[in-house]
Amino acid sequence: MTHPALAEAKRVLEVEAAAILGVIQHLDQAFVDAVELIAVCKGRVVTMGVGKSGIICKKVSATLASTGTPSFFMHPTEAIHGDLGMLVSGDVVVAISNSGETEELVRLLPSIKRLGVEIIAITGKPASTLARAADHHLSVAISEEACPLGLAPTASTTATLALGDALAMALLVRRGFKEEDFGFLHPGGKLGKRFLRVRELMHRGDDVPVVTENAAMREFVYEMSRKGFGITAVTNDDGQLQGVISDGDLRRMLGHDEDVVRKTAGQSMKQNPVTIAGSELASVALQIMEERKITSLFIVDETRRVEGIIHIHDLWGLQLF
Repeated sequence: MTHPALAEAKRVLEVEAAAILGVIQHLDQAFVDAVELIAVCKGRVVTMGVGKSGIICKKVSATLASTGTPSFFMHPTEAIHGDLGMLVSGDVVVAISNSGETEELVRLLPSIKRLGVEIIAITGKPASTLARAADHHLSVAISEEACPLGLAPTASTTATLALGDALAMALLVRRGFKEEDFGFLHPGGKLGKRFLRVRELMHRGDDVPVVTENAAMREFVYEMSRKGFGITAVTNDDGQLQGVISDGDLRRMLGHDEDVVRKTAGQSMKQNPVTIAGSELASVALQIMEERKITSLFIVDETRRVEGIIHIHDLWGLQLF
């Protein structure tokens, strides 16, 4: 026999899944109009709701903001007592209320209208005061709550949250929001690290080991030792990369070339070294170094001028994949 707790859990999930599927049937031109309104608005998306709807509003605002649509939650009660001053012309209000009759929201409607701010209402009652007063109405009408008492907001809040996600994702696509944009808005944690660029981690300026082609062995060995990367770039007089010399190259030359001590950097360098642009992802730099079994990469611009150097130790531990 199925345990009563499991039976109830399955029933709840079935009811809530059905509620989300039901929202699909309600989608129409109003959703398209709402997406376009937000996409072209010059201000912010201000979500408003009371109780459980308010909690859903906070999640919707957070998802919008993290995917390129500036948004914040304003509690209707606080708005009545002065926070309405945070609302300015050019903003869009997304008001959420399952009944569409939430007193605090309905009370705010004339003031919001007076500011010239358009309203998108999300309700379960298309004939409600909020739905009729809004410029655009999105329906989240459900046949039943998952609560066995029919009291606790369950399926209704799930359906509303899903519609909020749909709105945010439709806007993401409408704006052409890319991975790089997402990374910019998530600079902390693993998500942010995935989008780190080489230029953000590279060593630059006097920290970069560089000698010119006519540098004597004493000079380029000193440069390698002083900078601590075990390698040095070799450039022409215009600063363009011509090759590199690593401590491994130097050891191999000393083992079979008796004249190596009299050679210049240009005569000793390895030509056509692997390089990377500063705009590349740090994960790409790590992949190149691991595949080529090298420990450093020089960063060059489009004219082959040396901009910096990155070492594999700068990348290990960043969880770039």
